[in-house]
Amino acid sequence: MTANHLYVHVPFCARRCAYCDFSIAVRRNTPVAQYVASLERELEIRTATGRLKTLYLGGGTPSRLGAQGVSQVVSLVRDRFDLERDAEITIEANPDDVTIEDAHGWKNAGVNRISLGIQSFDDSGLKWMHRVHDSAGARQSFEILRAAGFDNISVDLIFALPESLERSWQRDLDTAIALGPDHISLYGLTIEPATPLARWTERGTVIPSDEDRYAEEFLLADEMTKAAGFDHYEVSNFSRPGKRSQHNSAYWSGARYLGVGPSAHSFDGERRSWNVKAYADWTARLLRGDSVIEGSEVLTRENRVAEKVYLGLRTRDGLAVSSNDRTSLDQWTDNGWATMEGDVLRLTSEGWLRLDSLAATLTGI
Repeated sequence: MTANHLYVHVPFCARRCAYCDFSIAVRRNTPVAQYVASLERELEIRTATGRLKTLYLGGGTPSRLGAQGVSQVVSLVRDRFDLERDAEITIEANPDDVTIEDAHGWKNAGVNRISLGIQSFDDSGLKWMHRVHDSAGARQSFEILRAAGFDNISVDLIFALPESLERSWQRDLDTAIALGPDHISLYGLTIEPATPLARWTERGTVIPSDEDRYAEEFLLADEMTKAAGFDHYEVSNFSRPGKRSQHNSAYWSGARYLGVGPSAHSFDGERRSWNVKAYADWTARLLRGDSVIEGSEVLTRENRVAEKVYLGLRTRDGLAVSSNDRTSLDQWTDNGWATMEGDVLRLTSEGWLRLDSLAATLTGI
């Protein structure tokens, strides 16, 4: 498969967060050598090539690999692919993993973008989420990364936490903006099956935020980030000028991409495939020389139309619609959910709160 965008899944975490249902492997000691050797075998089996515009190490917690592990992964990719001179190379990092030595090591390895998983600056909220770091550690890690020379740092925050936690969302936003990040990603708390949060909710010990609180916090974030000079360019993402996530933007444009590592997904333009989820299964298959692809699907015409509509509406770039369909969109613009510029339909922030339902009505376009 030829791809311009590569995702590498690094599953290791110090502990599982209360809300997390991702494919992770909780390890006290990260098996860096085993992981790198397995990744090398998958890249050999895949026989993938291409000129990479973006490389993204996600997880899990890629920063658990340390400076040496990240450097080895990037070197493996360079041996297999041709990285463009200005390729965006991102790693996700948790604040508790950021040290001066590792930050410089990541920079020397060619990493030029960091996605920092802060989630909140409220210590009680962080403890409730089972995060390892605290607010002071989050701020310190950001300063370390800046001092190491990173000029493209994104911070992650979670909104719509249970009201009982008494977390101030406005204070979190104020603190994040004051740090001076280049990019902010915001995610509403969702309850996924088989997570601690799901069990707490079922027992009634946690009462999730209602839709009104969700909408209120989302719109407050929209207002405050825009006032601070950020571009709300995608439902969950806000950037300084020139600092959009190139890797994620490729996903939203429908580009081809290759994913390696446990649970990673790939798309070749027609077929979507995904790897086995468990780390132990992934390594065992590679040791035997077996395929790690667990399943795949060929997108039908209906799938393609639905994805084009959904992906187009979730970004500020919008979706081109035909003149025959514009009259049916009058209600959207009248309600302030969308704007029309020429033949391009763009959802407003109010519209993004209704993204799923609005996209469903346009599936026939």
